[in-house]
Amino acid sequence: MTLQSSPAPRPVLSVNNWRSYVTLFRTNPQFTRLWLAGVISQFGNWFNYIAIFVLLQQLSGSGKAISWFLIAKFIPTAVLGPAAGVLADRFSRKAIMIGCDLLRVGIVLCFLLITRPEQVWLVYGLALLQESLWTFADPARRASVPNLCRPEELNLANALSGATWSIMLAFGAALGGFTTAYFGWRTAIVFDAATFLISGLMISWLTLPPLPSRRKGAPSWRDWLGLNDLVEGVQYVARHRQVAALLLVKSGWALSGGILVMLTVFGEQVFAAGHVQGSNSGILYSTRGLGAAVGPLLAWHLFGESRPAMSRAIGYSFFVASGSYLLFAQAPSLAWAALFVFCGHLGGAVQWVFSTTLLQRMVEDRFRGRVFAAEMALLTLILSLSTYFTGAALENGTDPRTVALRLALLFLLPGLIWTIYRRTSAASCR
Repeated sequence: MTLQSSPAPRPVLSVNNWRSYVTLFRTNPQFTRLWLAGVISQFGNWFNYIAIFVLLQQLSGSGKAISWFLIAKFIPTAVLGPAAGVLADRFSRKAIMIGCDLLRVGIVLCFLLITRPEQVWLVYGLALLQESLWTFADPARRASVPNLCRPEELNLANALSGATWSIMLAFGAALGGFTTAYFGWRTAIVFDAATFLISGLMISWLTLPPLPSRRKGAPSWRDWLGLNDLVEGVQYVARHRQVAALLLVKSGWALSGGILVMLTVFGEQVFAAGHVQGSNSGILYSTRGLGAAVGPLLAWHLFGESRPAMSRAIGYSFFVASGSYLLFAQAPSLAWAALFVFCGHLGGAVQWVFSTTLLQRMVEDRFRGRVFAAEMALLTLILSLSTYFTGAALENGTDPRTVALRLALLFLLPGLIWTIYRRTSAASCR
């Protein structure tokens, strides 16, 4: 009789063990390719942000111009998000990601045509187009992660994605600020376009499983327009209270999203004396990225990796963000401001990574694209409003420190709501 050896046990994966990341890279090359493609395009994206901030300062010198740029970046997701979710659940997610990357190469290069103040509207138009393509690519990418990872790999994959997004923000913003300051904003734009080309090539090497089969029978006009899929997605969220609550977490942070405008205003106006244009914004965005990289890992270490632990950490993160930005509003120097931005985004990243991880665990594959698209649509709608009112307050002469103080206090509202929701949910389960 031949004895069959039992398969070797799979290693236990933990977000706080660096060997787990090595194991993930070694055993899951498909996810590794998707992750690397994201790393490259995100790195270029932050070059783009700093370059455009400097361009707008040169063209208009107005804090409101930066607000309008960010609003142009946010609006497409709010408007096109539902359609993007339907497409991500109906058509090849791989094809969507590749097509969006290639189209963004041409759109980003068009920024090079802008040379005069009267062309500032082109900045907003191109930002609108670029973000429209991101709106279709992002739910396809996030919905694909559970297709490429085993359930026990999801925490690790999202910790890695969140941390590397943050690190790319830190280094991309810093190098983007340096490149823009010393080589000009056009160099940063060309670099960003090249990263989209490389990202599209890497995604072309992915192998994704086919999507679940669609309805049988001849499609109606409502099927062709995606209305039935949209209604089905809304009904799914309405039936699942936990999914609905998690879907709103990022929108709660977005109430104070105008704080992103204040990073540029503080960098280029409040602490501008004696510094090269673009360098201070790069520093503040870099510390934002470093805080976002550390936040989820620290929270997993302190609270644990279970669903209740992540839910509890989300609530605390709002209060961390509020306290940190209250201190940021009164920062006496750029160095202190950078420290408080770092602390503020310890909390901000926890909300993002933990809510994404919990949604990927809970939501069925055939609904995943629509849920993530709806999440981003709500997030960017609220972020647009917060950004608009922040820019309007600055334009009306409100002191930047006062604006930052009000935004910091606003973080308390979603923190209190989430705390009450958790306690009532726990009580109802007893």
